[in-house]
Amino acid sequence: MVLSSTRCKWFPVNVLLLLTYSATALVEDGLLPNGDFEATPPGGFSSEAGLSEGEATIPSWKSNGTVELVESGQKQGGMILIVPQGAHAVRLGNDAEISQEIAVEKGSLYSITFSAARTCAQLESLNVSVPPASQNIDLQTLYSVQGWDSYALAFQAEEDNVRVVFRNPGMEDDPTCGPIIDNIAIKKLFVPDNAKDNAVVNGDFEEGPWMFRNASLGVLLPTKLDEETSSLPGWIFESNRAVRYIDSYHFSVPGSKRAIELLSGKEGIISQMVETKPNKPYRLTFSLGHARDSCKQPLAIMAFAGDQAQNIHYTPDSNSTFQTANLNFTAKAQRTRVAFYSVYYNTRTDDMSSLCGPVVDDVRVEQSGCKGITPGFLGGVFGKPNCYVWTQTKSKTEKYKGI
Repeated sequence: MVLSSTRCKWFPVNVLLLLTYSATALVEDGLLPNGDFEATPPGGFSSEAGLSEGEATIPSWKSNGTVELVESGQKQGGMILIVPQGAHAVRLGNDAEISQEIAVEKGSLYSITFSAARTCAQLESLNVSVPPASQNIDLQTLYSVQGWDSYALAFQAEEDNVRVVFRNPGMEDDPTCGPIIDNIAIKKLFVPDNAKDNAVVNGDFEEGPWMFRNASLGVLLPTKLDEETSSLPGWIFESNRAVRYIDSYHFSVPGSKRAIELLSGKEGIISQMVETKPNKPYRLTFSLGHARDSCKQPLAIMAFAGDQAQNIHYTPDSNSTFQTANLNFTAKAQRTRVAFYSVYYNTRTDDMSSLCGPVVDDVRVEQSGCKGITPGFLGGVFGKPNCYVWTQTKSKTEKYKGI
């Protein structure tokens, strides 16, 4: 809207300044404006209002197509619709979308966190885009018995103002079917600097997407092969299932506040290419543990470092929920792949359905005096440290022979 010069004569200066600031202020970390859909729309909330077409009726959002505000406890036939948090959420019908324009810092990396649930169709999906970047999220797999999960996707801002779009790409026979979304938040990400003695970027997983303190399911990180726009700076997710980003407020975490829980066996791989010097010996070190989320044991991970791979089991200990493990390798190139996945497909013992798995944290790669892995060799190499995989808890140390 453009104000005429006549109107500007009497328009309050402080209001003009407020309008100018509101239009240009950078988005802050946390919930987007009405990101929880709890702001009262024109005419108020009404489960009888049904579907809306075209014009935006949701405060702070624009809509296109069949968009519905659903309420907690609302029924459709014999089904109660899932509202992840609070009293309200949004459901998107066939080819429908909602969007919001936000002010960001051009060139910076951001992550969008949101909660999603499916309704009628098992094969529902959700397209999340900040044009030109776009990604489809498959909602077929439910990772928890609550009927919804939180996800995170990242984008690099190409302009000072960007539009965040959520769209249902499906075309169901029933136009009222479609994904439900809620709790949309944003966080500006920073790529941590490498420590002098660690080639791994963000090895403690402390830099990552926004997490709600009152949400106890963690945040799922779906497939992302581009490390430049990863919600977990430095890391990529190689397979067709997600891994879970967890915090110390709701899970047991080996170090500091954040860690990764590996889900779905080989279908949930996390990896990073680290800088190395060819023909130099290195040691991969990491923490392996249990999230204390009733995950059924045994828990084990497959760890990769260059041309070395090792199956390492978590050994429960009454005094600790984690242990440390080392894997020695010799770099073959200037960049070496480090990767982890869960050996088993684990579920929680309290509901037998929610997916869970081993926790990985505090990943380090540093040069060592080891000359390579020598199967069956029980001593050191000319006074150098031996080349075995070591796991350690607070009460005991165990040795797994390298292969």
